[in-house]
Amino acid sequence: MLGPVELVLAVALLIVVAMLVLVFLRGRSRTGSPGPSSPPRERVSLQPAEHDQRDTVGEFQPNARAESDALLAQTRTAAQREREKLLDTAREEAHREREELLDGARDAVERDRAAATLQAREHVDRETARMAEAVRSQSADLQRRDQRLSEREERLDADERRLGQRDEEVLAAEQTVLAARRAMEVRAHEHEAERERIAGLTAAEAKAELLESLQGQIRRESALLIRELEAEAREQGEQRARSIVVEAIQRIASEQTSESVVSVLHLPSDEMKGRIIGREGRNIRTYETVTGVNLIIDDTPEAVLLSCFDPVRREVGRLTLEKLVADGRIHPHRIEEVHERSKLEVEALCQRAGEDAVLEVGIGDVHPELVRLLGRLRYRTSYGQNVLKHLVETAHIAGIMAAELRMDPRPLKRAAFLHDIGKALTHEVEGSHAIIGADLARRYGEDEEVVHAIEAHHNEVLPQTVVAVLTQASDSCSGGRPGARRESLESYVKRLERIEEIASQRPGVDKVFAMQAGREIRVMVAPDQVDDVAAHLLAREVAKQIEDELTYPGQIRVTVVRESRATEIAH
Repeated sequence: MLGPVELVLAVALLIVVAMLVLVFLRGRSRTGSPGPSSPPRERVSLQPAEHDQRDTVGEFQPNARAESDALLAQTRTAAQREREKLLDTAREEAHREREELLDGARDAVERDRAAATLQAREHVDRETARMAEAVRSQSADLQRRDQRLSEREERLDADERRLGQRDEEVLAAEQTVLAARRAMEVRAHEHEAERERIAGLTAAEAKAELLESLQGQIRRESALLIRELEAEAREQGEQRARSIVVEAIQRIASEQTSESVVSVLHLPSDEMKGRIIGREGRNIRTYETVTGVNLIIDDTPEAVLLSCFDPVRREVGRLTLEKLVADGRIHPHRIEEVHERSKLEVEALCQRAGEDAVLEVGIGDVHPELVRLLGRLRYRTSYGQNVLKHLVETAHIAGIMAAELRMDPRPLKRAAFLHDIGKALTHEVEGSHAIIGADLARRYGEDEEVVHAIEAHHNEVLPQTVVAVLTQASDSCSGGRPGARRESLESYVKRLERIEEIASQRPGVDKVFAMQAGREIRVMVAPDQVDDVAAHLLAREVAKQIEDELTYPGQIRVTVVRESRATEIAH
């Protein structure tokens, strides 16, 4: 395509050529030309005519040249003026087109720059949020799992292989996160360079702007993410352990008898109290001396109390007094006679109870003396839980755990069944029942692995074997399940007071209520001081402090209540 200048020159050239052709044609029309039908003339007669014609042409050539030069000059002038006019027009059109193109280019550049900046910022925001969430998820998961494992390391060592697999998965996830982070860094550098080129911002300025825009949102979302990730980590990290423990507990359904150091004996009538006391109190003195049991006779109608720390001795005394009351003959010699028979009867009952427990658990080759001591635990309680039933229950739980872990259940059930054997002699021998029980087991030929599990079940000795750790776990499952044991009123009240004190110390807390026997705590907060996110953080901090400071069975639920009310009256 020709430009404006080339077009003007071509038009001028065409005009010049046309003028020259016109001049040539006019010159020919003046001189004339012979027609095709003119007859030929003689040669002699033609010479004058040719001479005249040459003279005419000679005279006409200067005039033609002058006219041609004048026309050429006029043509050049007209062409020059036309060219200048066309050049001016072309310049104006070119200037207008250039301005329009520049304006369009500027608008397009602005639009592209704004769109690219927005797209780059959104992409960087999404990538940053996603990677930050993934990193926080993995970090919180690892931190929470490490805390749980450190607390349960001694009791759940059997889960080490599963946790190793979990560690491999976490390592693979970390490598994936690192690779994604490197890719994100590369993309971030590219976006930063593009953004710097388009927007004229440096990387530091863009980073400051991005962090400023995300800072508030990340702060508020962190609390919600922590709570969700804790729940997820707890569910994933403890799923297998929970299934083992729950299955073991659910398969045990033993009755729990709540006993204390006092037994009540009902009498047929209040007249029997005088016969029990005897003349000048000789019968009651003889009874207490022979049996070693304190007999309490008060205003309770048709009932007396027998108090003794030794449960076997208290049972012998109860059986003795029951037979005396049924016989009606109560005197010192009769008391001694009935006491001897009752003592033999209780010993037989203890022997039978020990044999039945051994058969129920399914272990054999137990020394007879250990069987007799196990039978004595039938009359002993620990925090309201019958010790012999606790041993049977612990052995069953240990056997279920061993089966789940695909290990030999016999040594584990034996260690769990004998772990509290020392309680039968705790008032007769100095030392803790774990050390006493280990000495008894070693004396009567038990395996050293079983002996170690007995002496280590309360951490007097550091556990060194899987059997010792699982013995601790099964003991905790039996004794720590809800309803298995009871605690004293004083410790219960102190725990409730400490729970309420922990929650009351937090800023923004209005009222604190301990509910459901201390298994749930309701925290009422001021709505103008604590928002929804802070309420979740408050619940988490209170629960964490309760876990760190207090010892309690089961779990305690912390509920933070934040309520806002607006009231208006329509008149």
